Amino acid sequence: MKKIVAAALLMVTSIMPLHAETLTKVLADPDRSIADQKRDARSRPDVVIELLGIGEGDRVADIFAGGGYYSELLGSVVSPGGDVLLHNNKAYLGFAAKALDARFAKGAPPGVTRHDREVDDLDLGEGNLDAAMIIMSYHDLYHSSEGWPTIDVADFMGQIVKALKPGGRFLIVDHQGAVGTGSSAAQDLHRIDEAFARKDVESYGLKYVASSDVLRNPDDDFSLSPFDPKVRGITDRFILVFEKP
Repeated sequence: MKKIVAAALLMVTSIMPLHAETLTKVLADPDRSIADQKRDARSRPDVVIELLGIGEGDRVADIFAGGGYYSELLGSVVSPGGDVLLHNNKAYLGFAAKALDARFAKGAPPGVTRHDREVDDLDLGEGNLDAAMIIMSYHDLYHSSEGWPTIDVADFMGQIVKALKPGGRFLIVDHQGAVGTGSSAAQDLHRIDEAFARKDVESYGLKYVASSDVLRNPDDDFSLSPFDPKVRGITDRFILVFEKP
């Protein structure tokens, strides 16, 4: 596991890695759902979670967490004593409610707290998060449609930055848009250009510290939405990690 993760990291500074045994045990838990276990191959949580640099007792916000796939994994990593805020707004709950009901059918997963909040008041506090992440939804900050609110990106990001502790990590995974398209592909194609995303996050005072190519796919068709059957689950995805000074 250590060799695999090390090969996936392109740039790393001051990451406090998990013990390989901890992450291996979390992913191998036989009580995890079959659907979650199948998703592991295409999402590579072994790499993503390692990049967060979290451990027991930490507090993490999983923003736009959907059905909570990552939240449950993170909860196992930070337990005992830690807490993962599984966040969704009303719009996200519209399609994630069934998956959430199934995940919480026997009670909340260890270390996980439902955190339903709208984007203008994420209620994350100040200086109390060790990490925050947005998986395949950073582009939604630049998307607006019926049923999805127009987001004040500066206010939204300001809330996250304020909530992070010094040294706290912010990680995003998203579908690559065609190079040079900035955020324009977010509206119709639900994609975003990696270079734009990095510059955008850095503009809010966070420092870029790491990335990984483990989810890249050079054969992706950037003219297609990630929901298109031709590319669903195999889009070219970037992983970027930032740190609060």
